[in-house]
Amino acid sequence: MTDVTLVLNAGSSSLKFRVFDENGSDLNLIVQGQVEGLYTAPRFVATGSGGERASKEWGEGVALGHEGAIEYIGEFLRSHREGHRLVAVGHRVVHGGQTFPEPVLVTPAVIDELETLVPLAPLHQPHNLKPIRILSERRPEIPQVACFDTAFHRAQPEVAQAYALPASITDRGVRRYGFHGLSYEYIASVLPQFDAAAAAGRTVVAHLGNGASMCAIVAGKSVASTMGFTAVDGLPMGTRCGSLDPGVILYLLDELKMDAREIEDLIYKQSGLLGVSGVSSDMRALLASDDARAHFALDLYTYRIARELGSLAAAMQGIDALVFTAGIGEHASAIRERVVRAAAWLGAELDSAANAAGGPRISAASSRVPVWAIPTDEELMIARHTRAVLKE
Repeated sequence: MTDVTLVLNAGSSSLKFRVFDENGSDLNLIVQGQVEGLYTAPRFVATGSGGERASKEWGEGVALGHEGAIEYIGEFLRSHREGHRLVAVGHRVVHGGQTFPEPVLVTPAVIDELETLVPLAPLHQPHNLKPIRILSERRPEIPQVACFDTAFHRAQPEVAQAYALPASITDRGVRRYGFHGLSYEYIASVLPQFDAAAAAGRTVVAHLGNGASMCAIVAGKSVASTMGFTAVDGLPMGTRCGSLDPGVILYLLDELKMDAREIEDLIYKQSGLLGVSGVSSDMRALLASDDARAHFALDLYTYRIARELGSLAAAMQGIDALVFTAGIGEHASAIRERVVRAAAWLGAELDSAANAAGGPRISAASSRVPVWAIPTDEELMIARHTRAVLKE
């Protein structure tokens, strides 16, 4: 019998999963997949380590939901993976607040505490917690571990986490938390394999996906991040606006008479690349578009990345490497090219052929700052944490 760990990454309309072999010193991927369209037109797809595939579609108008998705994934694993015993489940949870600076074994008290953080991540936290509650009720004998996107950034100095607000506000937990920490932690763990000097020095990692942020890492520790109190801060994203003058919110309230929920919908779901372009939130569609608004959205996106790169380099008092990761960072060579050319003043010089090939090193040999494109693996990071927590 082979012991396995299940990793779940739950979104509002999808549930991603991976299963890792727990036997031996390494964590080996056995199968991965997802159920998407949970409340509209559910579709399941899974791929085994040997390349074998499985899929199922429920059709339009079916609300499978998180509970139905978990049930189906469980049935699939039981029927297709005989000889495997589930010993733990690891979860990605966006917000750990000030209470959870590291992964934690799930208990009823932990779940209740995580529920109090929903206002800090309203579009993520509720969905992250659904599978935890469902499995706690259905399979209470299986240990679960919550792994937080905020935890990696708790190493930042206090000044990097603070807002210039009265203590009566900051004491309630209003501070810069930073997100995508599991991704940054993974990159920090593998960077020595690519660039030992950078791993021991000062690196900026750009996690560019539908959600996007950047992080300054010194000797493997986070020292500054573009995201702050919530995951809407920092860079423009697929549908999120990124950094916004708080006075704009007051204007929306006073002049446009928008209420809090309308503003929430605007800054989380109607802005970013989608809002600026009026075309799409998908980077591939924008790069292929002839629409001037799409071009401007790309200009704004790369301008903000280049500007934040300078800010993060200043926070570290220099830079020894730049790393691109996540969907756009790993696959959009045109975006990487724009950013690297804008970073020429820092000493970055692009190797166009290497960039077109996807790297991993995409900078020229003469570049004073090495530039890399390195795939991230948040799920493997979660599996590592789950194993470590259960061995404590």
